Amino acid sequence: MSTATHIEALLKARIGLDARSIGPGAIERALRERQAALQAHDVAAYWNLLHSQPDEFQALIESVVVPETWFFRHREALMALGRFAADRVFGDHARHLRVLSLPCASGEEPYSIAMALLDAGIPAARFRIDALDISARALARARAGIFGSNAFRGAPLDFRERYFTPCPGGYALDARVRELVQLRLGNIVDASLLTGEAPYDFVFCRNLLIYFDADVQRRAVQTLARLTASDGMIFVGPAEASLLSAEGLQSAGVPLAFAFRKALPGEARSAQPMPASAVSAPAGMPPRPVSLRTQPAPAVREPAPVRVQRTAAPTPAPLAGISALADRGDLAAATAACEALIASQGPSADACCMLGVLHDAAGLTSSARDAYRRAIYLDPGHQEALHHLAALLDTEGDHAGAARLRQRAQRHTRTA
Repeated sequence: MSTATHIEALLKARIGLDARSIGPGAIERALRERQAALQAHDVAAYWNLLHSQPDEFQALIESVVVPETWFFRHREALMALGRFAADRVFGDHARHLRVLSLPCASGEEPYSIAMALLDAGIPAARFRIDALDISARALARARAGIFGSNAFRGAPLDFRERYFTPCPGGYALDARVRELVQLRLGNIVDASLLTGEAPYDFVFCRNLLIYFDADVQRRAVQTLARLTASDGMIFVGPAEASLLSAEGLQSAGVPLAFAFRKALPGEARSAQPMPASAVSAPAGMPPRPVSLRTQPAPAVREPAPVRVQRTAAPTPAPLAGISALADRGDLAAATAACEALIASQGPSADACCMLGVLHDAAGLTSSARDAYRRAIYLDPGHQEALHHLAALLDTEGDHAGAARLRQRAQRHTRTA
């Protein structure tokens, strides 16, 4: 076994990272970066330094883990959180909500959670957010509370006017929001993570499980369930939904929120496990955060929550029905339904974008790219398709192309 393979095994043992999920190139680049920093002449010399210098493993983690995130990235999940949180707080005047964001990266997600709760009318004194990440560097950026333009994508951006102040280097987050989030180091692979802490009402763990192999995924889901209150909810990424279903958790039934709850006694599982290809990144391709959009931000013409009339013959809106299938983790059925919708009614930008996201979640990069491009052809200003395609190009190394798409999205936002 080569030294590089030993290092991959060490990363898996310590943080659960499956090297195949990010591709060998990512770890090779990180090793070159750390070798250069320590002036190690080869990987074997670096291996010795990795074990002799106490902070080096953390430095290696910082080089491997490069988060991609922005504010209000999963808007539907945050909207659902606001509704559920308001029901609990205003239905029980003694209740104090506990929320966990893991991993929190540079703070965009937990701070978005705080803003969403404040916007839902929840008093700041009635909730607490714990935010954990394995990267000390990312936590330091979160604590600084200064965010550049890349943290604000798409529209609407009204929250920026309410909670941020322009400053050198970008925008400074209001101290009243920062004070609502407790930032700390944490590793979901650690079996003792947050032991002794009270369970959480809402747990956000999105687009992390796709970096693990099947065994670590199961253990991570079990940890999430342990950290969640009996009536709590867990929010995950679209490609991870079936992992929770496989462990007996139930979909909360909110389209595109990818929210799950613990099963009640005697309640059947809501879905069967999906093939590994649907929940893991394809070999050699770094996974990217995938969000089934008409959802998040960067976003959008935000759809109102879909409520299906419970009449004798309910007829849900086609895209809402497809969203519901995807929300239950059944990406294969959702993809088939989306393709059938396009075949029967003709292509629309929204349908093509959703098809792209479904392909994206299943790791079908080429098909996803084609669907996003078709959506943009039909609607040159389609925010979701532009941002999704930009994220895809970023993972393929076409950073210039991704930047052009984001600039195009911003131009359309300003002229909308």
